[in-house]
Amino acid sequence: MSFILLLNLLVKPVGIVVENLVQNEIGHEAYGLFSALFSLATIGAVFSDLGISQLATKKIAADSNYFSAYFPTVFPVKIFLALVYPVVMVGLGWVLAYDLPTLYLLAIVAFTFGISQFILFFRATLQGNQNFNVDAVGSVADKFLLVFLVLALLPIGLTLENFVYARALATGLAFLALYFLVVKLYGKLKINLNRLHLRELLRESLPFALITLVYGVNERIDIVMLERLSTATEAGLYAGPYRWVDAVMMYLWTILPIFFAKFALNIQSKKEQEKLLHFGQVVVSVPIIFVSVFGLFYGEVFFFQFSNSTPEEIGFMVRNLQILFLNVLVHGFFAIYSTLLTSTNYEKPVSVVVMLSIVLNLTLNFIFIPEYGSLAAAWNTLLCAVFVSVGYFIMVARKAKIRLPLTQLGKLAVLTVLLYGIFAGLQLVSEWWLLNTVFAGIIFLGLVFLLRIVSFADLRKLRKQD
Repeated sequence: MSFILLLNLLVKPVGIVVENLVQNEIGHEAYGLFSALFSLATIGAVFSDLGISQLATKKIAADSNYFSAYFPTVFPVKIFLALVYPVVMVGLGWVLAYDLPTLYLLAIVAFTFGISQFILFFRATLQGNQNFNVDAVGSVADKFLLVFLVLALLPIGLTLENFVYARALATGLAFLALYFLVVKLYGKLKINLNRLHLRELLRESLPFALITLVYGVNERIDIVMLERLSTATEAGLYAGPYRWVDAVMMYLWTILPIFFAKFALNIQSKKEQEKLLHFGQVVVSVPIIFVSVFGLFYGEVFFFQFSNSTPEEIGFMVRNLQILFLNVLVHGFFAIYSTLLTSTNYEKPVSVVVMLSIVLNLTLNFIFIPEYGSLAAAWNTLLCAVFVSVGYFIMVARKAKIRLPLTQLGKLAVLTVLLYGIFAGLQLVSEWWLLNTVFAGIIFLGLVFLLRIVSFADLRKLRKQD
């Protein structure tokens, strides 16, 4: 885990800084349009994968022979989906009344996203075989390449179009690298379509496909609706803060697949799953608490690069960030429960809860976005995060019948309140955000041990998990 986190901490913040630079160069309106197209592609990701990547992670973790038996069928299916997906997305864009130049950009974005879904499938193979360090390298390869491509474009002038092309090139190169890596590790990837395997594959991947769809809509519909119901500029003012939300949430999406595979590996043992849940609650929550509370006090720090933005635009982005970081905090407490459920055959009830959240989100967005713009989208996202988290929590207790870490949750809630008070007190004494953050971090670390949220025995356990 430490290697995975270190790699992400080295590469992904640089990627975020570069994307901030891109938005500052091309403007909120152009970047808002790109964000809407990318979000639309994310929502339609179900057509490029059909839940196969998650199914592969689960199956390979439980049975190492699954790869060799089913991959010859999976591989051609993934190729077909990658080719069909951009066509489907352009059709959806036409229904949403995008003009021809925008549809062209959507086609490139969708093609790039389809390749990235192929990368996720290769990574699922690595995760299922517990090759987490190799998977970590694959998770940052496209970001690493995109940084250099964007920096190369700056001297000749960065535009929305050449940024889209740069993303496509970076993703394509990362795909090739992972392809050759998987071939080297597992041998030549054969194509042999087996109808029985195909039928079983599609039947079993359907719940995961449904989850992909509902999660995509739940997480990304706001930016699409902002661009369509309000303006592309409002979408850009939301996309700027949401980028940092994605950056922080990347910690979850890096850690949670590990627990997903571990939960699946121990699917027959409630006791082991319970241990993993209690361990994962701390591993997932503690860093998220610190970053989220920091964002509530020093949101403006995240937008230091936006020299071309007005003070009013910066103010809107800071307010959106603060609301969205509350959303991150909620996920930090409860995302581990969703991971447990989806890895242990409770995909359908999870999908029902998320679909209800989508209905709530869509309703609120239609009512409030036309008048309040990005602020409405941020508040609606937070409300829906609370809704689904309560659902996950209840389902783990009632359906999975696993003892909930209530004592840990109580301590983590106390830790959050104390950290808020620490930042508030330090802000009264000093205006230096960096100095205050260092002092708050030291006190926070002490509180983690003082409240016995983490012990030295837990740290030794973490090394073993590593």
